[in-house]
Amino acid sequence: MIELTQWLAGLPIGQALRKANWIIPWIQTAHIVANAMILSAVIMIDLRIWGFSQSQTVTERARRFHPWIWGSLLLLTVTGILLMTVTPRRTLLDITFQTKMMLTAVAALATIALELVLRGDGIKWDTRSLARTMAGTLATLAFALWMGATLAGRGRWLGLMLSR
Repeated sequence: MIELTQWLAGLPIGQALRKANWIIPWIQTAHIVANAMILSAVIMIDLRIWGFSQSQTVTERARRFHPWIWGSLLLLTVTGILLMTVTPRRTLLDITFQTKMMLTAVAALATIALELVLRGDGIKWDTRSLARTMAGTLATLAFALWMGATLAGRGRWLGLMLSR
């Protein structure tokens, strides 16, 4: 891992970002906004699955918000890589960053699973069925994982708790 951090620290993009440190807050802002967009889209889909919103079918709601999730995840990835090149050693060796990356990967997989489950006939999601229960469970799991990744990324509290 040390070799990787040294290689990343030597990349021209990381060096340029360190010299023009005024751009780092802008990248961080885009990163945080992308994270908020993912959480918002997941919540909008989940609220429909959980029955708190009835304005669209579950399938329509998922089709509406899944592109926001994947576009935001792309922005989150690009800005995250840029931020990582600024301080690769501190970032990659940090337990909170590693936790955030694990939770993000599992959250993305849970979101993919939810997207696959929600494809097809939207009527079955509005009735009591095994499919609706599975969708509700996946929705809750995806939401919890995205929240966990967000909290791990924003809070050093996790590192403090794990280091005790």
